[in-house]
Amino acid sequence: MMLPPTSADMYDRFGDDLRVCAPLFRDFGGRTAFAGAAVTVKCFEDNSRIKEALDEPGHGRVLVADCGSSLRCAMLGDMIAERAVEQGWAGVIIDGCVRDVLRLAELDLGIKAIAPTPRKSTRRGEGQRDIPVQIGGVPIHPGDAVLCDRDGILIASPTLLPALLGQAPTSDLAGR
Repeated sequence: MMLPPTSADMYDRFGDDLRVCAPLFRDFGGRTAFAGAAVTVKCFEDNSRIKEALDEPGHGRVLVADCGSSLRCAMLGDMIAERAVEQGWAGVIIDGCVRDVLRLAELDLGIKAIAPTPRKSTRRGEGQRDIPVQIGGVPIHPGDAVLCDRDGILIASPTLLPALLGQAPTSDLAGR
């Protein structure tokens, strides 16, 4: 698998055409650099929509979950993350907590979250999918380009996805 360009290099190249999430997120997955098109979920202390999304084929996309920055329960654990790997997701960004961190670190999946906690969430079937969300002070729409690495999280319009994936340059921004 080819790694995407670094977020620092992409920021140098595209500057203000990129949105930079606040540096609140830590790496928990075995993959620390990942990129893909955003699939969005908005939920609070109920991971039903996260599980539902990650049960579907990922096609190299990134699930972005606006969990209201709650630190009271984990929204992703080892079983759901293992399913995400099986389904071909590139990564998951959780604006909240995860659990089973030793196992998450072994998985070929990018996982960014705020913190770990052993407490699991409840499932009441609540939450929304495929709507605009906000994490780290940045708005994210379904289909936006997402690039994550140890330097942080970048969000861009879908037209920049090929560049963020390290494919041939697109648009007239390539010469910047």
